[in-house]
Amino acid sequence: MIFENVELHNVTETHPTAGGVRLHRAPEWVRNDINERSQEQMQKAKNSEIRFVCESGPAEITLSSEGETSVMVFLGCFDAKIKVMLGKEPTMISLDLNDRFKHLDRSSLPDAPFSSHVWRVVFGGSKNDPVIFHGVKGKGIRPPTAEELPSLRYLAYGTSITQGASATGPHLCYVAQAAWHLGADLINLGSGGSCHCENVFADFIAGREDWDIATLSLSVNMQRFTLEEFHSRVDYMVNTVAGSNPDRPVACITLFPYFRDLGVEPQDFTPGGKPEDYRQILRNVVQECPHPNVHLLEGPELLTDVTGLTTDLIHPSDLGMIQMGWNLSQKLKELLERR
Repeated sequence: MIFENVELHNVTETHPTAGGVRLHRAPEWVRNDINERSQEQMQKAKNSEIRFVCESGPAEITLSSEGETSVMVFLGCFDAKIKVMLGKEPTMISLDLNDRFKHLDRSSLPDAPFSSHVWRVVFGGSKNDPVIFHGVKGKGIRPPTAEELPSLRYLAYGTSITQGASATGPHLCYVAQAAWHLGADLINLGSGGSCHCENVFADFIAGREDWDIATLSLSVNMQRFTLEEFHSRVDYMVNTVAGSNPDRPVACITLFPYFRDLGVEPQDFTPGGKPEDYRQILRNVVQECPHPNVHLLEGPELLTDVTGLTTDLIHPSDLGMIQMGWNLSQKLKELLERR
């Protein structure tokens, strides 16, 4: 969305607060009808970005967080080597080209998915609380044009793994890695601990016209659900999202390997079924779906080495995320080539 003189990417609504605006990844009509934890997660700007072009000289952007939020800055696809931890007090970040980059012939990079004129302030990483945008200053600041951004747009829905938990930077979560390999613009709708496939969220994804390919990682957060409820919710989401446009591939991902696959059973709740039960239900839903643009991807074929997990035995480390992103990108390339 365009807000004043910048683009707010992976943001659907802004809410005035504390001398600025809070960035939300889902609108209120969706947030009001999903589980409480997911309502909170959709206020967190994971893989959201503030983008702009500054026609002359340096720029200054002022941000804060309702807790703590990690920030990385990119100039197009280039890491600008600016990393900041936001807190509750507004922080001004100065952005300027270094001497080497000033002398780079940026017209020599025609195949880069992002123009190297576009500043990208990206949120996510070790800390990810709600972000407040207070404003940006500089000469000739404007939102990027469509020609300065990737033409392919990739939407991802899933759990905290999709949201990027345990990745040390927003660019290292597996869906961001896949997007990088695809040269795609990522819309990250991961919802940590709360990916419950509510019908309203399926309607929200299906009704969006800003994506070309989607992945639905469904969903280790639902192992408390009965198998019947899991089937009902997954069936509605898969059919609704795939049925929204037959030209948009939709890849459904079964559970990634995690502690229950390794013989570690939870002590604090009774699951509704075994991991393989949930995987098989998703397989069945995809097989029975009448829409030819829906496809199945197996989570264990994306994370092929369980030592790519952290010691919580559910969230991948940076190494695991990188492996998953590469494997996913190759499978999505095949789906895109079939269109």
